Amino acid sequence: MRVLCIGDVVGKIGCEFLRGKLPSLKKVKGIDLVICNGENSADGNGITPSSADYLFHSGVNVITLGNHSFRRREVYSLLDDEPYIIRPANFPDSTTPGKGLCTVDMGRFQVKVINLMGTMYMENGLDSPFDKIDVLLKDNEDKIVIVDFHCETTSEKLAMAHYLNGRVSALFGTHTHVQTSDEQIFSKGLGYITDVGMTGPADSILGVKPEIVIEKFKTRMPVRFDLQNGDCKMECIVFDIDEKTGQTTSCERLRIM
Repeated sequence: MRVLCIGDVVGKIGCEFLRGKLPSLKKVKGIDLVICNGENSADGNGITPSSADYLFHSGVNVITLGNHSFRRREVYSLLDDEPYIIRPANFPDSTTPGKGLCTVDMGRFQVKVINLMGTMYMENGLDSPFDKIDVLLKDNEDKIVIVDFHCETTSEKLAMAHYLNGRVSALFGTHTHVQTSDEQIFSKGLGYITDVGMTGPADSILGVKPEIVIEKFKTRMPVRFDLQNGDCKMECIVFDIDEKTGQTTSCERLRIM
């Protein structure tokens, strides 16, 4: 099967660009399942019911999130009710809405999608993602498992990939909005990329107008992060996964302009 994993969609402009490019990309590449990080899909960051609905109707099958999962209160009930929107599993279940995994029925087999978040330079009070994934994979019967690891540091992402090699099918990193060129297949069949990148304004700083970010660095004062306009990009990766073994057989990093 072919799984397309799309980097953090930024704002309305990113959502609209995705809608314009995704249908043809799915057809050309023969995509069976689309996973997209949507935690910045609402203007100003976070996700709303309307931005989630827009992504689903554009051809996304599963939406993953990250540190902005709970930025918009209006999405809380949707996180509880919608099976194919998942937030990082290592948020405390007792105090946060939503869940950290979902299972997609592909007919002949099922695919488990898991969302995790790193702890280096991220939110305080999270469970260890390494301990949490052990719990989630205990007695796992699904051969195909895809992980979105929303994480700041390269070392933590690589450590998780080595930890899960032979236990999951693929791991793609999100959060930094900068696509890395280290796509690879590990020794036991785990497909990997440190960060899949971003979907949104190309001439920007992580989707934001450059002058605003420069002002923040120069003055050290709070600023409003307005999104850039103009030409966009959609950064993503395609994993080819053997349905019988659950191992990745090839991966292709893409940047659609």
